[in-house]
Amino acid sequence: MKAKTRLTRVVVTALALIGGLILCRMLFVLFDRFMNGFFVDWFEEQYVNQVWQTLDENDQGYYYRSIRWGRVKSLLLEVLVVVVLLWILSVRVISILYSTWRERKVLHAAGQMIGDYMRHDREAAEVFPPDFAEVSMQMTEIKSGILRQEQLLREETGRKNDLITYLAHDLKTPLTSVIGYMSLLEEAPDMPPEQKARYVHIALDKALRLERLINEFFEITRYNFQQIVLERETLDLSFLLVQLKDEFYPILSAHGNRLRLENTEGLVILGDGEKLARVFNNILKNAVAYSYPDTEILIRCEKGENTLRICFQNRGRTIPRQKLDAIFEKFFRLDEARNSNTGGAGLGLAIAREIVLLHGGTVTAESADEVTVFTVELPDAADVWKQ
Repeated sequence: MKAKTRLTRVVVTALALIGGLILCRMLFVLFDRFMNGFFVDWFEEQYVNQVWQTLDENDQGYYYRSIRWGRVKSLLLEVLVVVVLLWILSVRVISILYSTWRERKVLHAAGQMIGDYMRHDREAAEVFPPDFAEVSMQMTEIKSGILRQEQLLREETGRKNDLITYLAHDLKTPLTSVIGYMSLLEEAPDMPPEQKARYVHIALDKALRLERLINEFFEITRYNFQQIVLERETLDLSFLLVQLKDEFYPILSAHGNRLRLENTEGLVILGDGEKLARVFNNILKNAVAYSYPDTEILIRCEKGENTLRICFQNRGRTIPRQKLDAIFEKFFRLDEARNSNTGGAGLGLAIAREIVLLHGGTVTAESADEVTVFTVELPDAADVWKQ
């Protein structure tokens, strides 16, 4: 393609030169005729010497003409400079016009090929010629990225639709139970106190389950429309974790779990306390939901060079590697979550990751030998203030 371009430029330059010479000749002839020989008269006056040569005593003779070569050379140099400048200018203009036309033609052809490649399921080598190898590579990468994003969106939409179907179906069971037990209480006002208390307890338990399911619907809506904004402040990490431990005491007790804090004293972080509390709450809730009963859950803090790491460790079923990679995606739920009352909408860990990323940190998960560890890594408060 480069060789063709060079050859084209040489041909265009030669044609421009020939055309320029012909144009100059035509302009000279037209100008001289229009001025009625004025140019020739002016040339003879300026650049030709005329001397009268006497032949006899009667003053008969003739004019001897000779060219003033010094002045002619200067004129030729000036004309040559003007011609060269005009030639360069004309070549430049023609080159720009040709390049613009060529670029438009190439861009138009490239646009058609790109459109054809993006609209149809064809290989890049079938659409792009060898001259467009670089464009072919770039479009292959772009198309692959778009297809990956579309696949992720389809999977996310599928998980969301499955979740909504699951929640909608599951709403019927507790609602039916509440209505049934409340109807029995209304129909039998003289029911024994022990039986009445048992029915009330069951109805309340089902009503609470119904409330959790409804909250999951609201969680989905809030996630789609809420934009998280951070309000940073200096936070005492130990106080935040102790407060979290106290709040989770009823849930831990009901499941038979114990929570132990390790190396949490004297650590300070800079962040949004409410949002970080939500991160730790979501991760700990996940740890309780998927840990074995009567086991210990450990929260351990580690101080790095410029970071603080908060690790949540629990014992439970090992999470497969392929599911571990997707555990932070929206609406992702482990299979066993669908058969338990603890499984949420699959948004807790996705929201936690988004909040941690906004703080300039990372959150990861590891699972092996029935031990699962979630690690939240946040910038050290001192390091953040330096920035």
